[in-house]
Amino acid sequence: MPRNQFERMMFALMTVIVTVHAYVFYSLYVVNGSTLMSVTGENSVLGAVNAMGGVYMLGRNLPIWAVVIIEFILAYTLEITVGSPMSFKLACKVFDPGETHPVLFETAIICATVGIMCPAMSFLAAFLYYPYYAGFNIFTLLANWIRLVCFNFPFAFFSQLFFIQPLIRTCFKAVFRRKDETAQAVKA
Repeated sequence: MPRNQFERMMFALMTVIVTVHAYVFYSLYVVNGSTLMSVTGENSVLGAVNAMGGVYMLGRNLPIWAVVIIEFILAYTLEITVGSPMSFKLACKVFDPGETHPVLFETAIICATVGIMCPAMSFLAAFLYYPYYAGFNIFTLLANWIRLVCFNFPFAFFSQLFFIQPLIRTCFKAVFRRKDETAQAVKA
C-alpha cells in the first residue's frame, strides 16, 4: 500500500500511535488492572496508578505519558527497522504480490508483523517492567517474557487484523490517495 519510504514511515507512524495507546490501555486495565487496584485499595485503575505515583517501569514509577513515549519510541524504531521490512519479505516468500489478491497479501503481512513484533516488543517490555527491586534473574526475565507473549499475542493478532490495520489503512488511503486522485483528475 505505501509506495515510497516516506509513505512507509508515515504508515508505520500511524500504526504505532494507535497500537501503543491500545497496548498501554490493555496492559494497565485488562492484564494488570485488578492487581493494581488490590495492591493500592483503590476502586479504579486510574486511581490505583495515581496512588502508586505512576506506572512501574525501569525500576521507578513514571507518569503514563512517559510510559507511552518510551514505548512509542521503541515500537516505532523496531517497526521501521525490523517489523515492516521482515514482514513484507516473509509474506513475499509465501505469496506473489502481483498474483495474490490484495486482501490476502495484506493479511499475510499483518500476520507476519504480529509474529515478529509481538515477541520482540514483549521482550523489551519484560526488561522495561522487570521487578528490579527484587534483584535481577535471567530466568525471571524469560518467564516474564513468555508470560507477556501469552497475554499479548491474542490481543495483538485480533486487534491488528480486525481493528487497527483496517482503521489505519482507511485513514492512510484518505490522506495519501486523495492527493493522487486529485493530481490525476487535473492531468485529465
